[in-house]
Amino acid sequence: MNMVSNMQSVMNPQQRMVNQATPAEAHQSFKTWLNDAIANVNESRIDSEVMTERLARGEQVDLHDVMITAQKASIMLETTVEVRNKVIEAYQEVMRMSV
Repeated sequence: MNMVSNMQSVMNPQQRMVNQATPAEAHQSFKTWLNDAIANVNESRIDSEVMTERLARGEQVDLHDVMITAQKASIMLETTVEVRNKVIEAYQEVMRMSV
């Protein structure tokens, strides 16, 4: 959920109007946000692996918790890939524009 709240804070137009950042500040802010989002995806993947390993070793873990954790990790990864694809598509569109 942290990733969703981070996305909403970045995309909130009222907040953007109040905070007029320089290009360097905007670059740093976006870089920090992107790094945090990728770290969250990685943490989710690691949590899923740990839960799966615990289940495989026969430890006391509920199967539904393992499946929920794995599905969350999968959805976060798919979302990250789609966002990456949209960013690349937008960059390519900008590069095709004539000045």
